Amino acid sequence: MIRIDRLHAHAGSFELRDVSFELPSGLYGVLMGKTGSGKTTLLEAICGLRWIKSGRVWLGEEDVTDWPPARRGIGFVPQEPSLFPHLRVREQLGFALSVRNWSTSEQARRVDEIADWLGLRPLLERPIHGLSGGECQRIALGRALAFQPRVLCLDEPLSALDQETRDAMCELLGSIQKRAGVTVLHITHNATEAGRLADRNFFLRDGRIES
Repeated sequence: MIRIDRLHAHAGSFELRDVSFELPSGLYGVLMGKTGSGKTTLLEAICGLRWIKSGRVWLGEEDVTDWPPARRGIGFVPQEPSLFPHLRVREQLGFALSVRNWSTSEQARRVDEIADWLGLRPLLERPIHGLSGGECQRIALGRALAFQPRVLCLDEPLSALDQETRDAMCELLGSIQKRAGVTVLHITHNATEAGRLADRNFFLRDGRIES
């Protein structure tokens, strides 16, 4: 579950004001709004990447408002995949497992599982140079899912993809969310994308959630 209670946060001169909403565990939530409405600022506040002026962030039964990002157990996929240029696909997928000190055998098992989910097994030994946008986005998604996060936050993950790849990724996101059983908060301004994926829709306008 994600619960936001009367949150205020700044991004330069922009302010999120008195934002409150709740997304039950295991559901796919989509946060919609125009460019500049505060979607990314809100997502960063939930992930611990943005200072919160006031209000609370709850994940499940835990108030995580003052927790550092690494302690929150959130998988985050930014709009640009931001892959490590020097790592092979296998190492990209296993990065979060390595820093969490999973054993070598556990890492290998989990990376293979995620690669099978996302159709990445043929690419595991490849460097990222020359991979398509859709392949890079699947790798970023797999990296965020690998450590079994309780929440997955997606910042417009399909916006840079062509229509055919976007349609395929929409289908993949829905199936992966159900398979992993993870709570997802996905931000977009694309109503078609939201309609295909959302169990719950939220609308942000000028820093406020619309009822």
